[in-house]
Amino acid sequence: MAGFHSKTFLKHDDYMTPLSAWDSIKEYIPKDKLIWEAFYGDGQSGKHLEQLGFNVIHEEIDFFDNDKGDIIISNPPFSDKIKILKRLKELDKPFIIILPQPAINIAGIRELFKEDLQLIIPRRRIQFKKNGTITENKCNFDCFYYCFKMDLKRDIIWLE
Repeated sequence: MAGFHSKTFLKHDDYMTPLSAWDSIKEYIPKDKLIWEAFYGDGQSGKHLEQLGFNVIHEEIDFFDNDKGDIIISNPPFSDKIKILKRLKELDKPFIIILPQPAINIAGIRELFKEDLQLIIPRRRIQFKKNGTITENKCNFDCFYYCFKMDLKRDIIWLE
């Protein structure tokens, strides 16, 4: 993987969500809501959510020009996180998105969500799919599930 200061670092937005990432938080996703998996990627993330029994909209459309579903469950491109979070705040609907752990320290995120953000913290690093293959123990950064208006029982949930 490229270092933080290399020219290739921003090319690493194509890490796809494995089924295990959604399976680990399925109990926190309401079954009675229509989910918009807003970032298409390789098309598998929406299928994974459907496999888990959720009703999902997952289309190859522009997130910034559309507003679908009751809640948003997604793994957005990390390089556009501030722009995406601003759009999510504008939509003002519940969401669970995967972002790197250090995003919690970004001033823009604090300003947008202040007291409204909840976190689900995985026990282990999510092993994303790259080029169709699980990165098995190669992911070198931690991610959290950032939640808004999900009415979780606690503001921080540690997964077992």
